[in-house]
Amino acid sequence: MQLLLVEDDPALASGLQRALQNEGFAVNHVASGQHAVSIVNTEAPDIVILDLGLPDIDGIEVLKQIRKIHASLPVLLLTARDTLDDKVAGLDSGADDYLAKPFDMPELLARLRVLERRLGTALSNEISIGKVSLSTDSHHVTSDGEEMELSKREYMLLKALMENAGKVQTRNALESKLYGWEDEIASNALEVHIHNLRKKFGADFIKTVRGVGYTVKKA
Repeated sequence: MQLLLVEDDPALASGLQRALQNEGFAVNHVASGQHAVSIVNTEAPDIVILDLGLPDIDGIEVLKQIRKIHASLPVLLLTARDTLDDKVAGLDSGADDYLAKPFDMPELLARLRVLERRLGTALSNEISIGKVSLSTDSHHVTSDGEEMELSKREYMLLKALMENAGKVQTRNALESKLYGWEDEIASNALEVHIHNLRKKFGADFIKTVRGVGYTVKKA
């Protein structure tokens, strides 16, 4: 799952980015509203976390511009403006959710899981396909009831495939869900992760669609 974090406070942005990456999200960060609009216009992320107090454009205006480009892109407002009028203004302008600062990380993660479910990629926090089950809140993965040890990127890749079971995911789409802009990606990194997952869950669990990408069958 690729997130775009729009936040002009460097310390908060850095802390959030690290915390979200540790939770299995690929997180890209920009500090201005105009940059955020440009990113959404060229290659939209899965979810936007948008601060309202930006240095160049007010966050509400950024939200309105995002909605003109992408009507259904999930947007979570993250802001110190916590009056009822501010909340109503944000929701009326097209926000999907609103979280006031300061906030607890578990609440932010819970709200992100809700937005994931609205995307239709996960109907609940537990995804099961055949013998494999994955919990998006605890990050536990089991196979035939036995807990499996996965690296962070293996978990992120498995989650991306299982959320989209029955759909073919291209290499570029999968890499965007595993890596942020600043990450260096080895040319064979995705294939290595696929190989490792097949060793753990069986060679037939992840199918290769030649010339297109990878998929797992629906339950």
